[in-house]
Amino acid sequence: MQDAVLAMLAKEPSHGYQLRTRLRRFLGPLGESMNAGQVYVALARLERAGLVVCERADGLPERPDRKVYALTPAGQQRVAAWLTEVNWPKPDLADFHLKLATAAAARLADPVELVAAQRRELMRRLRDAQRAMLAEPDGSTAGLLLEGVVLRLQADLRWLAACERAWSRAGRKSEDA
Repeated sequence: MQDAVLAMLAKEPSHGYQLRTRLRRFLGPLGESMNAGQVYVALARLERAGLVVCERADGLPERPDRKVYALTPAGQQRVAAWLTEVNWPKPDLADFHLKLATAAAARLADPVELVAAQRRELMRRLRDAQRAMLAEPDGSTAGLLLEGVVLRLQADLRWLAACERAWSRAGRKSEDA
């Protein structure tokens, strides 16, 4: 969640309510389950970590001053690093989808290119796992564990193909608009 908040702030400084609204809009069903407090907890942690700064903005008469959050240089570096991470597999595929959605929403990166980078890393790991599996004797415990790794990587590659199709369609729709 913290990296997604940072990515949204990379587009423009915002207050917590704006961030939550944008995240919910861009994440669709994934965003619906987002608790209102999650964004504010993430912002507080990011501020303590020196990744965002908070300033008071003049409010309207019916709304008091609001806190507006902006990235620090360290926050900008963290967003750039997050967008290029290819750590896989992660236990929660929603994290990768969160990266795709926020990168697209903030116009920080092309989601299809992020998918391609993940695919390259998965393909490298798949080749390594397949080589290691072939070196193991039939029926060995290590061979069985490696087979599980290979199957998981193959499933993740299929999921990435589905992500690429979806984001390619989304990109074409936004270009047509």
